[in-house]
Amino acid sequence: MTIPVLGDSLHLFFPLQMIQVMTSENQTMVTEFLFSMFPQLQEGGLLFFIPLLLIYAFILTGNLMIFIVVQLDVALHTPMYFFISVLSFLEIWYTTTTIPKMLSSLISEKKTISLAGCLLQMYFFHSLGITEGCVLTAMAIDRYIAICYPLRYPTIMTPKLCIQLTTGSCLCGFLLVLPEIAWIATLPFCSSNQIHQIFCDFTPVLSLACTDTSLVVIVDAIHAVEILASFLVIALSYLRIITVILRMPSAGRRKAFSTCAAHLAVFLLFFGSVAIMYLRFSATYSVFWDTTIAVTFVVLAPFLNPIIYSLRNKDMKDAIGRLLQQQKRSGGARR
Repeated sequence: MTIPVLGDSLHLFFPLQMIQVMTSENQTMVTEFLFSMFPQLQEGGLLFFIPLLLIYAFILTGNLMIFIVVQLDVALHTPMYFFISVLSFLEIWYTTTTIPKMLSSLISEKKTISLAGCLLQMYFFHSLGITEGCVLTAMAIDRYIAICYPLRYPTIMTPKLCIQLTTGSCLCGFLLVLPEIAWIATLPFCSSNQIHQIFCDFTPVLSLACTDTSLVVIVDAIHAVEILASFLVIALSYLRIITVILRMPSAGRRKAFSTCAAHLAVFLLFFGSVAIMYLRFSATYSVFWDTTIAVTFVVLAPFLNPIIYSLRNKDMKDAIGRLLQQQKRSGGARR
């Protein structure tokens, strides 16, 4: 018996034979997983559903507003705001890979996800996450050139280079994860199908495989190198930036710091949560702390990003104000 086809596009990622129900003498292969961390609706699921829904709506609205404002306001047509708009666009899809399913699991009796759906969720979640990390690295390089080489900045950070860095970030994110997902798709899953996490992730899913998954240690090491490489590039860029800023006259020092503060805050939030979530190797946490870290990583960090980039950024606030005034004037003219 085969799993019902979810869509023709699914076969591009996972051949049909990989998602078949297979049986042996003593084992039935798992074709769907159960999220065991979500409470039933009558046990308080609604209490988590409403705040999560409001947070998700804010994430979508905030990031969409930032993206639109940067595209429409000529004053924000700079490399820094171009990368901010790309980050906001990615954030919308990054949260959409996990939060809608979490919302569904909170109010639905059926808290399951198909094997194919789980693989797709892992793929897009990690691909978009790696892409965001690469874009943050590109932003650090942009700020480094702007502060350390201001006279050469316009000739170095051209629109063409910004597009090339963004394209490279996307290719890096979407290609690096593909081999690991393809490997997981070949593994047999049997016995328990309970995922002790709020979304599909490598460690909880691999723990359910009924075969040797020791290869994951090598994969974890590769991911650790990727994370640390991005972290080092950004950290070294900002060490150099801070050194240069401290040598500036006090009048220009504050403005230079303010242009980097938002990116530095997002960098610490993003890589801090990534480090706690994935740079643990053999260390284990309790189910409570695992869930808390996951919520911080998947929900809290994306929630704070629009606040950091808009409410804490004068140029962005001014641009949003100008856009709202234009909308009011155009609305008044129609009347």
